[in-house]
Amino acid sequence: MRFKNRSPQSQIPEVNLVPMMDVLMTVLTFFIIISMGLTGQQILNVRLPQSVAEGGLGEDEVISVEALMVGLDKDGNLVFDNQPTTWNALSQEVTTYFAQNPEGRLVLKADRELTYSQVAKLLADLRAIGGNRVSLAVE
Repeated sequence: MRFKNRSPQSQIPEVNLVPMMDVLMTVLTFFIIISMGLTGQQILNVRLPQSVAEGGLGEDEVISVEALMVGLDKDGNLVFDNQPTTWNALSQEVTTYFAQNPEGRLVLKADRELTYSQVAKLLADLRAIGGNRVSLAVE
């Protein structure tokens, strides 16, 4: 069996730089766009509020109020202190809590299987009781 001898003069392989330049330009464009987004606050001349510690209050004077936790299970039942409750009992507890803690917070933990309308209705009802610091807990 006889093998054909390939061309005795082998050519020098060439490196194709076009794909590498495409990748470099893409990365460069990405960093330019990101850097423009990071400097957006400086362009808008936004003054952010100071934290409590910087505002003149010492660390001793900061009062921490624990948030009131309210739950809504997947069946739409209200839960307070890990016990099922009614709307009347819950509204009385929330009213008492906000009367004792005007700067207090209420956090609603709703099951992820509930519809948005159910959760939004309960949030609106809790805000109507008088708590302006009602929020929804998320993971």
